[in-house]
Formats: sequence, structure tokens, C-alpha cells
Amino acid sequence: MFGFGKKSKVPEKEWIVDSDRPISTKPFEVPSDSIQKPSLQDAETEDQRTKYSTVLKHFQSTEKYPVLEKNCNTSDYVELNDFEKAWLSKECILRYLRACDWNVDETIKRLTNSIAWRREFGIAGGDFEKVTEDVVKEENETGKHLVYGFDTEGRPCLILLSGRQNTKTSFRQIQHLIYMLETSIDFMPQGQDKLALCVDFKKYPEASLVEPKVPAVSVGKQVLHILQYHYPERLGRALFINIPLIVWGFLKLCWPFVDSFTKQKCKFDEPFREFIPPEQLAVNYGGDVNFEYVHDEYWPAMVELRKKKREVYIENYHRLGGGIGLSETDLRQGL
Repeated sequence: MFGFGKKSKVPEKEWIVDSDRPISTKPFEVPSDSIQKPSLQDAETEDQRTKYSTVLKHFQSTEKYPVLEKNCNTSDYVELNDFEKAWLSKECILRYLRACDWNVDETIKRLTNSIAWRREFGIAGGDFEKVTEDVVKEENETGKHLVYGFDTEGRPCLILLSGRQNTKTSFRQIQHLIYMLETSIDFMPQGQDKLALCVDFKKYPEASLVEPKVPAVSVGKQVLHILQYHYPERLGRALFINIPLIVWGFLKLCWPFVDSFTKQKCKFDEPFREFIPPEQLAVNYGGDVNFEYVHDEYWPAMVELRKKKREVYIENYHRLGGGIGLSETDLRQGL
């Protein structure tokens, strides 16, 4: 999401690898054996369980939903497909309830808006699946976004490298970010429903086709709204490293729009190796994996793993009898 400014020469390589060892180019499928298996958070009180049941019954009894987030005629409402019903899991409802401070009406409104937004954006499965690997693959030719490794608590790591920018600012960059965010969710193992966001602002000139540029505050606010409103309780940890002065200024401008819960999960200029096991962390960040991005090897491998994991998820959904409110612990069996 950073763009502009064509370069005139090929500079020295900044990404660090061990030249005496074979290069690793593909993503990890599962967390390291060294981490403790995570577990999902449940409703903790009778009041919370009652409110969960109220929200669940609402969606179980509602047949059709909007296809646009705003100004959608009721005549255009359609039923949920199986992918949407699987998305509307027990833990999904609980995440929205916690984000809405257990306000039932607000939770129902927000979930309904998210159903509509996911359809309109193109990530709701079936006829609503428009943001595909073919749409966004050009955006990742330099490896500016990676789903790579799992942190010490089993969260998939979504690594954003602004210094490997290859395209100008566009809506497709947002589509690409959301595609990779959805892929991170697909990579979540059984018992995990959060991800680790790892942002590296270092400039990698050998992989940057356009000069890295801080996005407009309006773009930052748009992306922040999507992440906070439509992906509540999904962020387990956010790490920011190699932050230049100009980016600090941008972060300060956007910081007031970040909710207090998200702020608590942010770490600035603390090494990735303090949060990610070395056996799943690139040498570039002080880990043991001699990783280097090769688009023709990484991208198809990641896409194939995403497809495989989604197939297992939906197979479990049908095996469990389908419907709204299934547990993600059961839906992620085998993942």
C-alpha cells in the first residue's frame, strides 16, 4: 500500500540470506512443535451465554441478508451460502459480541453489515468470491506481503514489507491486503482464531519497483476501519520494526483512530525473534530459516495450501451437519 517514484538503477541487496546454505522459498503449513497448543475463548458467564444464544437464534431464524453494505433494497437480499454459514461460527459471534461490549443489538447490526461488506468486497464464497489469487497475484510479485510462519502462541504471521513495493496506490492493493488477511485466517490451526501482524518498514531496493511511500491518512483510516470493524478480535499481536521518521508521523496521525484494545497489542521496534520461534523465522530477522522470496515458488505453494485448508474446513462443516453456530474447534479439525 505504498507507491510511486520509478527508480533508475539496481542497488545492492538488503535482504539477508546465508549464501552457504540452500534457500527456502515456501510457506510453513503448521506451527512449530515447540509451541503449546492454543485454545479458543468461550463465553464466561451465564449472561454472556444468554446473549450469545439470542444472537445465534436471530441469525438462525433470518433467511436473507443484504448484498451491499449501504442502500441495499430488501428485494435484493439473498440467503447465506455454505461458506458464509461456516464463517458465522460460534466463535465468530462471540468475537463480535466482545467487540460490541456484549450489546446484542449492536452485535446483530455489525454482523449483518459484515455479511454485506464481505459480499460486496468479494470474499464471501460462492458467487460472492471475486477477490481471487489471479486478481491480486501481480501485487505480490516482489513478496511485499507474506503469510509465513507462526508466532510463539501458534498465530499465523502476516508479514507486510512496505520496502518491497511494486505497484502504485490503487484499490487492488487493498484487495491484496484483504486476500492475504483471509489467507492468514485460513492458516490458523485448531484452537487459534488470531493472527500476528508483523510490519517491516525497511527499504529493500532490490525488490522495490517503485519508491516506498507512506499512504494518505484517508487510506490508512479506510484500512483501519475494515480491520477493526469487520475483523474484530482477530489481531493477537502487532509488531512494527525499522520505522523511519516519516512513518512515525503517519502512525501518530492514525493512532487516535486505533481502538484501545488494539493499542495494547502493538509493539514497536522489538525484534521479531522475540515473538516467533527461530525454526519458523527468516535469517533476515535473526531466525534459522534461510528464506528468500521467489514468486514462482512461494505464491503457488501458498495458494495451494490455502485451497487445501479451505477444503478441509468446508468438509468438516458438512460432516458436522452444516448450519450457523458451529465451533471453530470442530471446523478446524485436521488443520
